[in-house]
Amino acid sequence: MNFSLSPKRIFDIIACLMSFPFFLLFFAITAIAIKLDSSGPVIYRGWRTGLHGKSFRIFKFRTMVVDAEKIGGGTTALKDPRITRIGNFLRRYKLDELPQVLNVIKGDMSIVGPRPELAQYTNLYKGEELIILSVRPGITDYSSMKFIALDEAVGAGDADRAFEETVLAKKNELRVKYVKEHTFFGDLKLILQTLCLIFRKAL
Repeated sequence: MNFSLSPKRIFDIIACLMSFPFFLLFFAITAIAIKLDSSGPVIYRGWRTGLHGKSFRIFKFRTMVVDAEKIGGGTTALKDPRITRIGNFLRRYKLDELPQVLNVIKGDMSIVGPRPELAQYTNLYKGEELIILSVRPGITDYSSMKFIALDEAVGAGDADRAFEETVLAKKNELRVKYVKEHTFFGDLKLILQTLCLIFRKAL
């Protein structure tokens, strides 16, 4: 199937290109803030599993110290000491995810779709969960809204273990729900709901 000509893909490209002037200004300001706050690159490029199980590098503003994954696990705990000062702010309002518009333009991701996961977890998908990989992963979906404060959900202890035992299955259920039920207008609704949720969180 040719996904490149679908209405969803066309919407993704047009929406990202139209908003790009705003993103460029925000990217410049954020890049300066990150460099002033801590040493290291501005952009974090971690591996994730995408469409049909193909690996890709996801773009995020760096919110943690350099080599954070070598210091701790892949899941961020509540009040994780690896998070930088500016990183706390970016994470709180999900601004660290904005560079993923580049992933959308490249075709690795969509604006709306199941949040991409680490290979260590997607390799465990079985049965119905496998349909999660039949669509492009997205910047937002049901699971990202449900667990907008993931650090609070996993707590301050062993975050990786808490994620695997209490969060992952629930996130996968919501990812499957999206794949089964998604429509173009449903995606528009999810975008508006995400923006409203972030705005309420800011207040």
